[in-house]
Amino acid sequence: MSDTAADERHALVERLRERGHVESDRVAAALDAVPRHEFVPAGLRDRAYADRPLSIGNGQTVSAPHMVAVMSELLAPDRDDRVLEIGAGCGYHAAVTAELVPSGDVYSIEYDADLAADARGRLARLGYDDRVSISVGDGREGWPDRAPFDGAYLTCAAPDVPPALREQAAPGGRIIAPVGDVRQELVVLDKRDDGAFERSEHGGVRFVRIRG
Repeated sequence: MSDTAADERHALVERLRERGHVESDRVAAALDAVPRHEFVPAGLRDRAYADRPLSIGNGQTVSAPHMVAVMSELLAPDRDDRVLEIGAGCGYHAAVTAELVPSGDVYSIEYDADLAADARGRLARLGYDDRVSISVGDGREGWPDRAPFDGAYLTCAAPDVPPALREQAAPGGRIIAPVGDVRQELVVLDKRDDGAFERSEHGGVRFVRIRG
């Protein structure tokens, strides 16, 4: 499937460019590098390069590629950034982020131990284990032992950005989160040097809710 998958992946990235979801060459290259079909259940691999969320089991989903693209564009990390992800899921979004920070590190927290174990094994098999670390726990608490973080994002919706994540963001750092319950908004918080945050909103979204 490798040649076909590569062609389908490239075509997907081009569609995302045409629709304005992908703007930078860096994000395009990251999406083109990660084999999304390796991160979804075998029975769904024929849909891996459709722009839609897919079930990964245990009531969770992998985000649609356009949403990963949008969040990656907003995150805009430097190549050596330390990034925190809340909600590892199958590991796909973490792999894309790892492509964006080839000299940095990605720390991902997953509430579901089974999903975390599967993601950890998958990322290792695909060569990302040197850049992505996965911990099982409550994402609302962040990962204080690895803080501060230059960037952070949630792949699940929360009523508000958890205080621990605000504290663990480095000055100049950025947090991206779907905020809300029934109605969710994609929110960006930029941490100033004085510790205060500047907030911007980037449209309505729909994510599974944070667990814990």
